[in-house]
Amino acid sequence: MDAVVLAGGYATRLWPITRHRPKMMLPVGETTVIDRVLTELESDDRIEDVYISTNERFAPEFRAHLAEHDYEKAQLSVEDTTDEDEKFGVIGALAQLVDREGIDDDDLFVIAGDNLISFDVSDFLDSYEEHGSTTLAAYDVGSLEKARSYGLVTLDGDEVVDFQEKPDDPNSTLVSIACYVFPADQVRFEEYLADGNNPDEPGWFVQWLVEHDSVYAYVFDEAWFDIGTPESYLDAVAWYLDGANQVAESATLDGTDLGENVHVLADAEVVDSHLDGSVVFPEATVRDCDIRDSIIDRETHLENLDLAGALIGAHTTITNGDGQH
Repeated sequence: MDAVVLAGGYATRLWPITRHRPKMMLPVGETTVIDRVLTELESDDRIEDVYISTNERFAPEFRAHLAEHDYEKAQLSVEDTTDEDEKFGVIGALAQLVDREGIDDDDLFVIAGDNLISFDVSDFLDSYEEHGSTTLAAYDVGSLEKARSYGLVTLDGDEVVDFQEKPDDPNSTLVSIACYVFPADQVRFEEYLADGNNPDEPGWFVQWLVEHDSVYAYVFDEAWFDIGTPESYLDAVAWYLDGANQVAESATLDGTDLGENVHVLADAEVVDSHLDGSVVFPEATVRDCDIRDSIIDRETHLENLDLAGALIGAHTTITNGDGQH
């Protein structure tokens, strides 16, 4: 079995934080979102090769990241796009990857690289082997409003009997989380695309596949976060920190009060400030500030500010409320 980690998005909802950084590389505790996924895939012997599917713009960042780690299975597979408007869609990109890497005879594990999952991949693969057919991971988001943003799953036992991608009026809250295993004979991306179907989201392919083959669900109730917005990223950090704070040894805190779920990274300096529910990236400087539920990127200088829900891009200076300069 081979695996594909989907990492080709441009994460515009997280700009400016992700304008020059893949959102999968955002830190969550001691590691990053994608490293949590890669570590899980590395540990299961049923998975042979892991292809990180990304775009030309972010390929250098992923190459550098892989060079710094000792993953044995992970390798890049780069699609020929540099901008959001050039994307092939997830299914279009998957079809090209399968052809490019020559893996059309293998079972295929596909997972979104911005998925922060808390279940063991080995348990998910056990479920797939039990059913012997396409299997998806499903999670109860607990909100009909949230369910409208995902693929809605209807089950009869473990079998998916109906699948609706982004329904306007969902009748339940059980959704697919963009984590699938397809047996080799159900890797039917080219056939799906040849029929003129939507190439954009994997859920549309799964909805089509339910009508043609047997599909099963692995339902889990541990934590799951789709790192697509500032709120979901900070929620993931808060889940990991569980009310505590994490401050790098090389960071400097002086006269500063920390609330909960604060992560201050290496060589950041926070002086005479209050932080709560926020992430401060390396080499940022925060002085005389009250900052809540915000993301402060690297090498930023903030002084005498009151911020809530802010995204401050890298290399930015804002002092005394006078604006950027």
